[in-house]
Amino acid sequence: MSAHHHIQPMPDDDADLARWDDDGAPPAQPRSSPNAWLRVGAELGDRLVALSGRQDLLVTCRPGTRSGAPAAFFPTLGEVEFDARLFAPLQPHEIHPRIVGDEERYPAAWGVFVHEAAHAAHSVWTAPAGADPRVVEAALLLEESRVEGAHLITRPTDRTYLRTSARTLVMPDIAHPTLQGIDQAASAAALVLGRRDVGILDAGETQAVADLCEKVLGADLLATLTRIWTAAHQCADHDATTMLAHAQQWCDALDTAAPDLPVPENLTDLLSGAVGVVMDSTAATDAADLAAQAAATNALANRSRAQANDRAQKASRRRQAAATASSVFNSGGATVNPDGTPAPYSNPVTGTRRPTAAEKSAAARLSRALRAAAYRERTEERTTSPTPPGRLNMGRALARDAQRAAGSVPTAEPFTQTRRRNSSTPPLRVGIAVDVSGSMRAACAPVASAAWIVARAAALTDPDSRTATIAYDTHLTALTRPTHRAPERVTTFGANGSSHNLANALDALDHGLELSRPGTGRLLVIVTDAVYTPDETAQAVTRVKQLTTAGCAVLQLTLTAKSRHLPGTTLLHLPQPSSAPAAIATAATDAIRRTR
Repeated sequence: MSAHHHIQPMPDDDADLARWDDDGAPPAQPRSSPNAWLRVGAELGDRLVALSGRQDLLVTCRPGTRSGAPAAFFPTLGEVEFDARLFAPLQPHEIHPRIVGDEERYPAAWGVFVHEAAHAAHSVWTAPAGADPRVVEAALLLEESRVEGAHLITRPTDRTYLRTSARTLVMPDIAHPTLQGIDQAASAAALVLGRRDVGILDAGETQAVADLCEKVLGADLLATLTRIWTAAHQCADHDATTMLAHAQQWCDALDTAAPDLPVPENLTDLLSGAVGVVMDSTAATDAADLAAQAAATNALANRSRAQANDRAQKASRRRQAAATASSVFNSGGATVNPDGTPAPYSNPVTGTRRPTAAEKSAAARLSRALRAAAYRERTEERTTSPTPPGRLNMGRALARDAQRAAGSVPTAEPFTQTRRRNSSTPPLRVGIAVDVSGSMRAACAPVASAAWIVARAAALTDPDSRTATIAYDTHLTALTRPTHRAPERVTTFGANGSSHNLANALDALDHGLELSRPGTGRLLVIVTDAVYTPDETAQAVTRVKQLTTAGCAVLQLTLTAKSRHLPGTTLLHLPQPSSAPAAIATAATDAIRRTR
């Protein structure tokens, strides 16, 4: 059977495996053979197209290579040879290079593959026949860092993998050198410091090799070699002549300096130790970067989860507020629990009465004040044009004639037109939440009067204006509702409740009056002494903050010196409860005046 065919399991083998599927033994592992790597090689070939920009290359992947190197690129054959042992401990059935991102599970192997892809893309020059083998070998040494630098220009995100490949490729070359003496130290400098100068490795990471090479080669020779590989990095991919010229300079520099440079007897050990320090440093840097990236990813995921939870909580709260508003304002005057169920034995409403002449007069005055505050001057927009209509500006007309006489393109626009537009009058939204616990009896009469006055004035001011009043203790009761019709009678109520439920009252007012939506004059008045439990206060403060952030003015009216300030509200202490209607009217007028 041809080696290019996959070995498929025989039907008898499948039957045997199925027969013993439930024998309690560990699951059977897929068989691995050299032929099983053919699929991996084919998928690497698919990814090589994106890495190198070439579609004429074949990737062979098998345990061991013909060249003995971890990987190799053969330009004349159009082939990249890859050692499957680089994927250890993964088996071929666990490796799927065609899937983008799968390479993160085997960064060392992928780094070597990226290095060979860099060769395939940029090592396209060929040495002429008869070239000195030593010079060609030196050119190939300079080529190692040159192709990686060229690859980074088009694929900078591959730097992490090229750093990993350096640990895989450089150490074997140092531990088992093919060169001796000064040539060996120069080779280590080209492999490590050359990668430093193209941005693969950092200067601090390579300091150990730089210090050792300077000690062995001398500062002058190392500087000369650095200039040579730096110049080689600028060489074009097809320029064999220039590349071989740099390699000849390399060989000449070493030949000139070699007689005067003593070679340490343990040079291989010294270089292996220095390169080991470099590779340990790069591994530590990469691990720190990976940990930082993981931490940033986790922080982003946690923030996303928190935002999702916050959105879910806000959506749930909006649904609950809608349900609460519907139950409160559609209950026909009955008292309800926050969940919408009736609470008939807790209704604070004591009856209704006809408004007094003073209340009617106050409503009329407030209506006039609101209309005056809502008035907006007409806006003017001035535009210029080179042609009528519009008022002629003689100065600009003369300037235009002068431009035309001078032979230039006329830019002056002598006609001015003014457009005046009426500004829309903003409607009003006023919500009143009155505490009807036992300590608030003094507020009942003035707040009942204020609720009627504000509702009446809003209806007389603008048909789109809305007001609503909710009395709250543990339960909620609508005293006025958000309709365009003014109430005919004043709803009176008492304060005999216990505990508090301001948060749900604010939710109902916010949803019923759209206090969180811009475009209207919005005011929320809370009449309370704010003597709440910590949990009640926290829930109320959360709603108040949401409303103030949305641009709604929040006013707290208190009547006694023992009252507490609800954080986030504008506190107004009223020693005389009868002044509450005037205070609310003033605040409503300010709210409509501030609307833009």
